[in-house]
Amino acid sequence: MLRGRFYDERDGPNTPRVVVINQIMARTYWPGHDALDARIRFGGGGPDQPPYTVIGIVGDVRQMGLDAPPRPEMYFPITQSAPGGSFFWPKTLVVRTVGDPYRFVADIRQAIAAVDPDQPVASIRTMNDVLDNEVSARKIQMTILATFAVSALLLAAVGLYGVLSYAVAQRTAEIGIRMALGAERGDMLRAIVAQALRWTLIGAACGLAGAFVLARIFSALLFDVTPSDPRTYAVALILLLVVAVLASLVPARRAGTVDPVIALGHE
Repeated sequence: MLRGRFYDERDGPNTPRVVVINQIMARTYWPGHDALDARIRFGGGGPDQPPYTVIGIVGDVRQMGLDAPPRPEMYFPITQSAPGGSFFWPKTLVVRTVGDPYRFVADIRQAIAAVDPDQPVASIRTMNDVLDNEVSARKIQMTILATFAVSALLLAAVGLYGVLSYAVAQRTAEIGIRMALGAERGDMLRAIVAQALRWTLIGAACGLAGAFVLARIFSALLFDVTPSDPRTYAVALILLLVVAVLASLVPARRAGTVDPVIALGHE
């Protein structure tokens, strides 16, 4: 987003020095006011030092990395000297294209050579390549963590299935008595699933408490997500409950098909 007024350096030597600032700088130093046409002096200079006039406000850019919050920034015309001379000069040319960007590489090289034949052109990349390189390390970390998370979920499902199968086998006689007294198979199915959900909720409560504490350790790996993000915990809890129901269906169906006569003779 660009908001400002047109300025041409060729207006003359008496034209005031100008600067373009980003949105966060405008909100930080001119809260509640329009920063356009504001005057800036650097280095504690006196009234004799020519001020810089804000002629535009642009969107925030994450210069220090995608995981670092944007900071107040200023942009100076290349034909004007920045105060102190310690500001970064541009080293990258960004070109917006339509279609495959690599089709325009030769044209871009020719355009640059027409301006400065001695200017080398290297490291031509698309914006997708730049973003992929920026997040490559984070992707590897997330892949490793996701692999451990899926493995833990599968182990929880297998463990829950084994525990419920053992519990059903231990309660075979009880199940037979209940069905002999008139209990329906649907009742036994719901009872086994309800037991699985109770155990899962108890384990989930302990796990969420531990995750809330350990999430602070992995906060550096998070991007635009807080360690205590409620949606993340809600999705994890719902997924765990779904796995618990699926893992308990086989033992529950087995309990509903128990023959009361065989169950009563079971030791």
